[in-house]
Amino acid sequence: MTPQLTIPTSLEWHEDHLIILDQQKLPGAVEYVHLSTIKDYYDAIITLKVRGAPAIGITAAYGLAQAAGGYETDSLEEFKALFRKDKAYLLSSRPTAVNLSWALERLERELHQAATVNEAKTDLLHTAIQIHAEDEDMCRRIGENGLELLQGTTKVMTICNAGSIATSKYGTALAPFHLGREKDRNFQVFACETRPVLQGARLTAWELQQSGVDVTLITDNMAAHTMKTKGIEAVIVGADRVAANGDTANKIGTSSLAILCKHFGIPFYVAAPSSTFDLTIDTGEDVEIEERSSIEVTTLGESVIAPEGVPVFNPAFDVTPHELISAIITENGILYPDFKQSIADTL
Repeated sequence: MTPQLTIPTSLEWHEDHLIILDQQKLPGAVEYVHLSTIKDYYDAIITLKVRGAPAIGITAAYGLAQAAGGYETDSLEEFKALFRKDKAYLLSSRPTAVNLSWALERLERELHQAATVNEAKTDLLHTAIQIHAEDEDMCRRIGENGLELLQGTTKVMTICNAGSIATSKYGTALAPFHLGREKDRNFQVFACETRPVLQGARLTAWELQQSGVDVTLITDNMAAHTMKTKGIEAVIVGADRVAANGDTANKIGTSSLAILCKHFGIPFYVAAPSSTFDLTIDTGEDVEIEERSSIEVTTLGESVIAPEGVPVFNPAFDVTPHELISAIITENGILYPDFKQSIADTL
């Protein structure tokens, strides 16, 4: 019997809780977690149970809206004070992905329009639901634009996981592959493992298999050899923050792929929704790079793989300069250099 192929999803809102796919358990187990308190939401984000810039933003929006729905006050000013406190708490979970702050700022703008506490509670939840729905639409449009850009291309490399489980559905960098399956467009995807947390190995390889996409897993240090010997025609990656000039922060190892692409003459594409652009910063130099625990580097699962006490540098992201990027795929179209101008004209 042929297995049923589906595009995995990671977020599902119910009346009083959010259900998320626990991405820390993949691929060994497919388990779902119910989030109902603001601490649940914070923990899910910081421990990478939910990850991917758009999914983090959606989750945080639901978390803040749900927390606000439980405030026991009739005073709008007191309500706003409690809101700002919980907003700051959620913002502290992950500093690099701009979708987190973008979603929470959008909720705060909505709050300022409310005349009563009850109106505020209703509007905040509706806004979170709207952010969720809009993301799915944006991802589909990114996928359609990506398919256009990848016309005639079959062998593509990616890193980390910018797919359906990192968003509401379809993903960003992986959206063309999922949509390609729906439209009988076949790709051969080479997924870098993405050390140290192995999002490429654990998540991208699993997700593309579920969707029926031809995927081959490689270790990160095989990228150059794979480009040379397997005829890689393009690299496509996601983004956690895009500066006004096109500099792009993404999972650590992304800038290395861009440098290799320049050497081999391979186009390097970034896929990002408009919510990932941060026009308040001019360049990637202004991006705060999250540094995570040394345990992610010194252990693999429950096995220690490094000598005790060795110093560790563990940045979770790097910044790819705009001059190494061939095009940025958005829901509003494909942007080309000069990115500062094309971003300003499009967003």
